[in-house]
Amino acid sequence: MTYVTKVYYPNKEKFKAYIDEIYDNGWLTNNGPLVQKLEKRLEEYLGVKNLLCVTSGTVALELAYRVLETKGEVITTPFSYVSTTSAISETGSIPVFADIDPETFNIDPENIEAQITDQTYAIAPCHVFGNACDIDAIDAIAKRYNLSVVYDASHAFDVTYKGQHILNYGDISAISFHATKIFHTIEGGAIIIKDDALYEKAKVIRNHGSGGPDSVAMLGINGKMNEISAAMGLCMLDEESSIQNDRAMSHEFYQEALQDYVQLQKRNPEASQSLTYFPIVFQSHEEMDQVRKALYEKEIAARQYFYPSLDTIPFVEKRMPMPRSQDLANRILVIPMHSGVESLVVQTIQETLDRVRNQPTTDQPS
Repeated sequence: MTYVTKVYYPNKEKFKAYIDEIYDNGWLTNNGPLVQKLEKRLEEYLGVKNLLCVTSGTVALELAYRVLETKGEVITTPFSYVSTTSAISETGSIPVFADIDPETFNIDPENIEAQITDQTYAIAPCHVFGNACDIDAIDAIAKRYNLSVVYDASHAFDVTYKGQHILNYGDISAISFHATKIFHTIEGGAIIIKDDALYEKAKVIRNHGSGGPDSVAMLGINGKMNEISAAMGLCMLDEESSIQNDRAMSHEFYQEALQDYVQLQKRNPEASQSLTYFPIVFQSHEEMDQVRKALYEKEIAARQYFYPSLDTIPFVEKRMPMPRSQDLANRILVIPMHSGVESLVVQTIQETLDRVRNQPTTDQPS
């Protein structure tokens, strides 16, 4: 079976060498030397500052809200993975949805502004499937209303915007290093903070709020990455160029083969192309479901993702219907996107789309 994602395993001998180093120095966690090395290398590789590695992308988002001490309402997107919303709720704020642009799949800035009240504290957009949000418009809104901006950049490790890495934008960006991502640390994530004082505060909160061996400075969490995860990250960085080159070939195959059959995500023209996912959108839910089932029979496991639209989940306090997000969630499939995608997979998907699109209807004239 060819799945949507596939874990990449870097050079085993390099990884073993790092594990030997961990055994030799006896340092497994608590801001060990490999975590510190990974943070520095990531800052250099990405062109960012104030990067902290944590245990997951979800923890990165939660840490962002704890650092900002958000209270009241945070405006976010209904079309994302659930942690984009749950991190807001878990830290005591209220997620408020603004509907999406049906072509870019990202939060619509006009809808953001329509949801702002005197209880709004922050805006939390997501670069969906690594497609850069309308950063300039969001930044203008945030300045106009004096709001913080926290970007969920979980899919955007490989994305630049206007010549800078996308993690440089907003007050804080959070990113996931889950095993299925284009760069991973088995489990993990990172937070990138623009303000130096907030960065120092985040380091304290990440370590239980500890101000030193004998003091607790503030409420905190255990968000510390361990040394084994950092070792995997260091190995992955060494091979990141070849990983992205392989995915670029798969993306090019898909783009050429499928653009006449389905709706593709409209990219931000001022940003680089993300190679993390490849979403396709159908004319109806029924057509999408037919293709999904037909591909599964061919050993290709496409996924309806993101589904459901987050405005429909029960734990959200302030729920208003988000029709664009719900419509997209009902018509979208994400197809396999990784180094294991061969031309035969692309051809099979193309032939399946063609067959479903052109099959005769079973409806009989009255």
